Amino acid sequence: MTQRISHSGLSIDATLYEFITQEVLPQTDIDGDTLFAGVADIIKRLTPINRALLAKRETLQQQIDAYYQANTEHNLDEYTAFLREIGYLVDSPESVSIETTNVDAEIATMAGPQLVVPVSNARFALNAANARWGSLYDALYGSDVIAEEEGAEQGGGYNPVRGFKVMAYARQFLDQALPLSSGSHIESTEYAINNGELVVTLGDSQQVSLQNPAQLLGFQGQPQRPSALLFCHHGLHFIIAIDPHNRIGRDDKAGIKDIIMEAALTTIMDCEDSVAAVDGEDKTNVYRNWFGLMMGQLSCSFNKGGEQLERTLNPDLQFAKPDGSQLTLHGRSLMFVRNVGHLMTNPAILDSEGNEVFEGIMDAIFTSLCALPEYYGRSKLANSRTKSIYIVKPKMHGPEEVAFTEQLFTEVERLLGLEPYSIKMGIMDEERRTSVNLKACIASAKQRVVFINTGFLDRTGDEIHTAMEGGIVLPKAKIKEQPWIDAYEKRNVSIGLECGLSGKAQIGKGMWPIPDKMALMMEQKVAHVQSGANTAWVPSPTAATLHALHYHKLDVFALQKSLPPLGEDSLAALLTPPIDKGQQLSPEDIQMELDNNAQGILGYVVRWVEQGIGCSKVPDINNVGLMEDRATLRISSQHIANWLRHGVCSKEQVHNTMARMAKVVDEQNAGDPSYIDMAADEQSLNASFAFQAALDLVFKGCEQPSGYTEPLLHHYRRLFKGKQQES
Repeated sequence: MTQRISHSGLSIDATLYEFITQEVLPQTDIDGDTLFAGVADIIKRLTPINRALLAKRETLQQQIDAYYQANTEHNLDEYTAFLREIGYLVDSPESVSIETTNVDAEIATMAGPQLVVPVSNARFALNAANARWGSLYDALYGSDVIAEEEGAEQGGGYNPVRGFKVMAYARQFLDQALPLSSGSHIESTEYAINNGELVVTLGDSQQVSLQNPAQLLGFQGQPQRPSALLFCHHGLHFIIAIDPHNRIGRDDKAGIKDIIMEAALTTIMDCEDSVAAVDGEDKTNVYRNWFGLMMGQLSCSFNKGGEQLERTLNPDLQFAKPDGSQLTLHGRSLMFVRNVGHLMTNPAILDSEGNEVFEGIMDAIFTSLCALPEYYGRSKLANSRTKSIYIVKPKMHGPEEVAFTEQLFTEVERLLGLEPYSIKMGIMDEERRTSVNLKACIASAKQRVVFINTGFLDRTGDEIHTAMEGGIVLPKAKIKEQPWIDAYEKRNVSIGLECGLSGKAQIGKGMWPIPDKMALMMEQKVAHVQSGANTAWVPSPTAATLHALHYHKLDVFALQKSLPPLGEDSLAALLTPPIDKGQQLSPEDIQMELDNNAQGILGYVVRWVEQGIGCSKVPDINNVGLMEDRATLRISSQHIANWLRHGVCSKEQVHNTMARMAKVVDEQNAGDPSYIDMAADEQSLNASFAFQAALDLVFKGCEQPSGYTEPLLHHYRRLFKGKQQES
């Protein structure tokens, strides 16, 4: 039985209450009575607005469903007029220019990779925060960017053949990002500083300088024998680390042991899609880790290879400038926190009527409260140097919901005594009603916006749900080829630039989903930089280090100035749903699609419900590891729900497919000692909360709000936790 504390008419989970009052508030100037009285007041006044916004979502969806049912032929002009008539599509403001101030350079004027990690996992959170700087040598050596051929296999120990290929790749990077006045870094035998300038000795004893001497920013060690040299290119830093006695350095003619890349400029510490937090205990863990990050004191002990290790946040980096003065660079990724959207409630707090409080309201208050010591400079390690708190707000539907978040953040600032607009807002352009009204959404928070991005996965889930009554959606691979996606991606960047985000905020792109396919990432993810986005999501510190090379290859801010304006037909393409127009699918094609969807659903859901893992590398039906979170689940469950709705498949066929794929997922997880088989026998299958959750996600998919998976996942996770506590 959960213990609860009564305060100001609220019933608060005792674990959460004790964390706030005993750990957080002593680091602030706020007392518990003032805080919880203010929390109760905000909840009382904003809850009705939140409910009304959710009711409007449902009303609009019902109207769209009715339109599709009455209009079997899709007429774009009529459909667009209808969306305007019901208020789904609003008039776009003629001119919008964001007015956000006090934004850190990592967001405003630098371009580079972005990590997203579950803040509930302290080790992952620390790894991400420390991924501001990453070893290029390690990233190349340990990934498939360097092919395992011609004797360059990874093997057990160090392979010098592979090592030399890594060095050659790194030298090519230096030639591109740090060109010499003549010759190549491939020929270098020594790096030194003479009279404040870099001098590079080549193999023929020729001494050359940099084409742009200003690229040298600093060094460590002695000028004539530096141990590290700091450079800047396209606004990103990198370090040449030198040690001729090191195992790697002694094989290098110039003694270079590594190239250290400035990699994950920013990290989103996630309370939402990658987290399974269903009660007060879970929420406390989320907030405690975020508080530890903001205080600069989060640590994590773990066992690796039989050795007990402790991970903490990296310190800042210190260099001597060529003129002898000192230079300090931030040692950690600049951290956002992603709050939960407007939909979900959580029993961590019950209001005066005994109702669960909206989780998004709780998150705004408590993640800001946890950042308060850092805001006032009481943290061991700084995050923002501009006294800003960065909150990404997901799953907002249109400008009214953005305006509500703006109101919520204003209320939190008043409660906590923050300067107006200290809380900055990241708008995730991942719901259809936001995409078609993006300019109006930005206008609703123009003094807070520091981030917009495209999230293809959630956006596709919402696309399917919105058009649920419109007809049979295409197979998932075909959906990716439809015009609406290209229009969506281009409009986001174009509208962001039109609204003045360049030089003030991030325009971002979505996740690379295949963590083990780094060579493929290096081929394809450069497109995100070419699009004009000044950040993009990557799944790991290694991926961040490698993706940073793309920002050295291309100057994003220069690219942004040359991008063409939006075409007049972009909105029309955006409003054209991915409906099958007569394509005939064979029974084999249908079953293959069902197998793929069902296996993906079960592989993710079983970890969420029974292990509390909100994001992980889940093997697909071909045993390729894919980064999965609730967004991918939303697509797959909505896709099957749509095919069921329109008779492409039967309920019996889906159930049988799920049962068969449960056995596949069990086999894929055979090496996990904490895993509970779903399909050991028929009794196990019927008793499995994870399997029942998967069935509900598809069989009840049409009725889920906006097609979201959270309500059902939370329900079954709580059932599972309750059963575990009983036993």
